[in-house]
Amino acid sequence: MLSYLEHWLKEPEGERLEFKEARNSFEVDKLTKYCCALANEGGGRIILGVTNKRPRTVTGTLAFNEIERTRTALIQRLHLKIEAFEISHPNGRVLVFEIPSRPVGMGVQYLGAYWQRNGEALAPMSPDVLKRIFAEGQPDFSAETCSAAGIDDLDYTAIEIFRERWSQKSKRDELKVMPVEQLLEDAELLLDGNVTFAALLLLGSQKALTRLLGQAEIIFEYRSDEASVSYQDRREFRAGFLTIKDSIWEVFNLRNQILSFRDGLFRREIRAFNEDAVREGILNAFCHRDYRLEGSIFIRQFPTQTEITSPGGFPPEITPENILFRQSPRNRRLAEACSKCGLVERSGQGVDRMVAVSVQEGKLPPDYCRSDAFHVALTLHGQVHDSAFLQFLEKVLTETQKPFRTDDLVVIDAIHRGIPIPQTVTGRIASLIDVGVIERVSRKKLVLSRKFYSFVGRRGEYTRKKGLERPAKRALLQQHLENNAGSEGCPLKELMEVLPELSRSQVQVMLREMKEKQIVHAQGIKRAARWFPGPRSPRIVKK
Repeated sequence: MLSYLEHWLKEPEGERLEFKEARNSFEVDKLTKYCCALANEGGGRIILGVTNKRPRTVTGTLAFNEIERTRTALIQRLHLKIEAFEISHPNGRVLVFEIPSRPVGMGVQYLGAYWQRNGEALAPMSPDVLKRIFAEGQPDFSAETCSAAGIDDLDYTAIEIFRERWSQKSKRDELKVMPVEQLLEDAELLLDGNVTFAALLLLGSQKALTRLLGQAEIIFEYRSDEASVSYQDRREFRAGFLTIKDSIWEVFNLRNQILSFRDGLFRREIRAFNEDAVREGILNAFCHRDYRLEGSIFIRQFPTQTEITSPGGFPPEITPENILFRQSPRNRRLAEACSKCGLVERSGQGVDRMVAVSVQEGKLPPDYCRSDAFHVALTLHGQVHDSAFLQFLEKVLTETQKPFRTDDLVVIDAIHRGIPIPQTVTGRIASLIDVGVIERVSRKKLVLSRKFYSFVGRRGEYTRKKGLERPAKRALLQQHLENNAGSEGCPLKELMEVLPELSRSQVQVMLREMKEKQIVHAQGIKRAARWFPGPRSPRIVKK
């Protein structure tokens, strides 16, 4: 079990792990709340006897001497099959509690509240989070049949588009001559001759949707200014998606500006909004909105920004933070039909494609920051954030002949914009260092490579961002000591202020190296130590 513990110690504290020092004790009610919160968040482990800040160390714990009795109490309180075991570590005893996920469509509560973690604290779940959990137990609306609809309510043109696309993707020529009813039954768009809502949404006629599912509408609006209340153009689309998807793009593209920038001796042009990104955003809204709610999908286009909003909030388990790497289709039957005809991959939500094309064009990635419990709001950015960055990515692609993965682009974009790198993509850092796109300055600091700043002619910025090299940092410490140590010396805290980008342990390592080379010396130990320049003076032994 020690090998498992070493692995957990290196993992980020997040959705699946919670560390608590608990040297002497830990309240059983607090442990129960944490187990409740982990279950509500999908299950995980709480580990006692370990510091919660990285780099983590084992401190050992004296809490819960009768671990089986504690486990039984947790099971009785939460009605979950919780496992518990001890690990004997050289630094002390470690306790591990393994908590399963809550049942689908149900939350776990304790003392009258559905607990969740909120940073380092615990808090009751908000009503919108609970609403999403309870919605998990609802049946797939798109798989239900519409009793008032018949096959005549479907658009023949849309059916033939579906037939052709499905045949082409699956390489099944027999689909081209298959009777309509059989074709739709095989696609599960008809069930025992009854029309599903998925069939209406994908293949329905305008008249049928107006009569049976009026909220299945996509409204496009163009405004020349983000502050403008009135729109300059408005179109309403209400028909099977296969018959309107191209028309929506054509209307959108009418005012899709061409951006021009210099690339060496030439000028290049790209559209403000990439066609793939726009189509994926619209398709995502169509597939995953909540059709039980009134309200339409809105596409609001501005010269440099586009917003796509859809009713219903995120599907269960999806958040703005994990949407790139986690899937949970709300309308599974509809998503499967879209996958059959090549509109989407059933395993994805198209967000990865939107991120990839945005970053590769030097634009800000799409964001969902304006979403709430009742709407999903996607923002696509149309301005080129850094044209030199775009040219550099293309140069690397040409040199390596290997396309970037989406998570590679997420890492590169985060470093480029100086924002935290999501924990879900940190595994790609090593490979990006290998190809020379990024460089590691310290354990926590990464910068774009010297190659990038040389390419864009900003070498000075590279030097500033990377900071001083190690010899220069040692020289700075030495200079500070020579100017300020005097007869009292300098404490470690003061020397850390000289190099604020380094941690306490990093400054200590550097001082030890300088001490071995007799550049500096210390008087006193631990917190009382004071540092001075030069080697320690030899003791004079009196005879």
